Amino acid sequence: MRSLPPELLAAQRSDSAVPYLKVTIADRIGGIRRLAFQRLYTGLEPDGYHAATMPADGSLLRARVDAGRLYYQRVTSPGPLSDFATWTDIGAAASADVALCSEGSNVLLFYVDTNGVDVKLRESSDSGATLGAAITVVTAASAVTWLAADVKSNGDALLLYSVGATVYAVKRSGGSWGSATAWTNSVASVSGLACYHAADYNVAVAGVDASGDALLWTAVYGDGFSQAPDTWSALREVTRASGGSSVTFRAPFLGQPDSFRLTFVEKYTGSQAYSRPYHGYMPATAAYADNLWREPIPFDLASEYGLAVAWSGTAAWLSTPSGVWTASLDDGSTDVTADVLEAVAEERANGGRLRVVLRNDDGRYTDASLLKVSAEVRVSRGYVTANGPQASFGPAYWVDAVEYVSGGGEASVVLYGSDGWALLASWRARRQYAWAAGERNVFGILQFLFARAGLEFSSVGGSSDSANLYPAFTVHPGESGLTAVRRLLALLPDVIYLRGEFAFLKEPLASESVAYSYGVDHALLRGRYVASVAETNRAQVFGDGVFAERLDWPGVEAAYDRLAQVHDLNLTTVAQAEDRGDAVLRKAALTAEDGEIAAPVNCGQELYDVVDVTDAGAGLSAAKRRVLGIELRYSTGAKAAYEQRLGLGGV
Repeated sequence: MRSLPPELLAAQRSDSAVPYLKVTIADRIGGIRRLAFQRLYTGLEPDGYHAATMPADGSLLRARVDAGRLYYQRVTSPGPLSDFATWTDIGAAASADVALCSEGSNVLLFYVDTNGVDVKLRESSDSGATLGAAITVVTAASAVTWLAADVKSNGDALLLYSVGATVYAVKRSGGSWGSATAWTNSVASVSGLACYHAADYNVAVAGVDASGDALLWTAVYGDGFSQAPDTWSALREVTRASGGSSVTFRAPFLGQPDSFRLTFVEKYTGSQAYSRPYHGYMPATAAYADNLWREPIPFDLASEYGLAVAWSGTAAWLSTPSGVWTASLDDGSTDVTADVLEAVAEERANGGRLRVVLRNDDGRYTDASLLKVSAEVRVSRGYVTANGPQASFGPAYWVDAVEYVSGGGEASVVLYGSDGWALLASWRARRQYAWAAGERNVFGILQFLFARAGLEFSSVGGSSDSANLYPAFTVHPGESGLTAVRRLLALLPDVIYLRGEFAFLKEPLASESVAYSYGVDHALLRGRYVASVAETNRAQVFGDGVFAERLDWPGVEAAYDRLAQVHDLNLTTVAQAEDRGDAVLRKAALTAEDGEIAAPVNCGQELYDVVDVTDAGAGLSAAKRRVLGIELRYSTGAKAAYEQRLGLGGV
């Protein structure tokens, strides 16, 4: 249960409490701003190697290589009326990549000299207004193709470059460039590099592996945070295409305007060939080394050289040689509390629903820019307290449909939404994902699946099995994230509940303490209580050469045996098999008791909380139950209502 301030706790137990339901709408999906890019410039420049950055003064710096020349542009106050067509020719260059990076007012521009092996640097200390003379940072053994770089606030910097299938790193420390060192990873070819410093030097690499599969990887070049200084992590897969599919990946760009965001190009050379940029992002709290990416999203553009990423404190920018796009980082969060006429919000084990009715008599919501499909609606339960209106930060839903209703001199708008389980259900595996036994634990696989749908995942009292079981597991092409998660949960005694865009893993223990009481300090309006026979009272578990049997003897004596059998070769010890049998019986026990209570709204109530109920009419005194469903009903009409119905199960 979410903790509540004393004033709010007192208000929800008062017979004269005044309801307060806070409803906000924001342009976020899974807690991350949905960037609505607007194209500001469409030019005639040819597609090619390019880069962009935005120093502290807010100017947009762009560079590109075209026909053996290096072009540079600085737009001091980029916007819809800016001139993005004027470039300065700053010298000859090889037909190879170019890199731009900045920190504060310091700007570094890297390119490859006409001999193809000298990587040059022109640096600025005035936000790119002037560039210093070119210096040679490194001379490669043979032709350089791809570049990436970033600079820290103290002036230290890292340059990455590729020669054939090898990536080299050159680091500047204390103002001096060191020697180039080859990475410790191995691939068959490299088709793009990106680098962004945030605690470590975070890297993206496009290429082909030794088996011929095309991949986009992430890696970390250590700066002492998650990776030892000046060492490489292993390559971690973001996306893959099988060899022979005619698909390759290239030209990644990386940044962190809000969360980590990544762009890259998917190139298909078969019939109906295309080169299409994609963009993806990480959950807000994820570390780069976790490699947790939302499924990449296609961008409406044809380009082989991708979309460079830049940003200020208020906006994100994308750039190609012939295009500039921008999107506000403001999520447009709007409080619509005063306009809510009705609300029904449900939270269930595998999916919640929302219906909110807003007044629209003056046409205030006819502007579709606010009430967008997939916008986030957060419903926070509260009361008017001695210190004014207070609410507990409540569940989040995402708009499935917007309905406008008018007639009889009245008008309203109805929002229909679903919670994060629907986001998980809407993710479909683009290909097979497989983990060998011992490769990743159940928690890690769940974290990957939720991230792919753009959701956070964590644990609050998860079982030891979630950490210690490393199963062989496959997500099949076309399978939904919801189906895959349900199959994983069948391996555990755990349940998952949502708190906004966060999913939490929890083992519902029979010994769990009571989180809240109904029927004494907190009034009951009505109740219904059912005791039934458990669906399963005997579990037989067959593993890899092991067997275990668990029995609920009182249940067997009451209804004879109701058998469930589990066959799972991931179980290799008797202890694991016994744990699985216990989990089967525990989940059956949760549904062996049924019923519901209606009560004034408890602002902190969450799924799977243990509560006790005192109801003299039903002969119950502090009877323990577990919350398996929550339904909020709110209305300001002639039949005003503000109550909560809790679905109850066994503990």
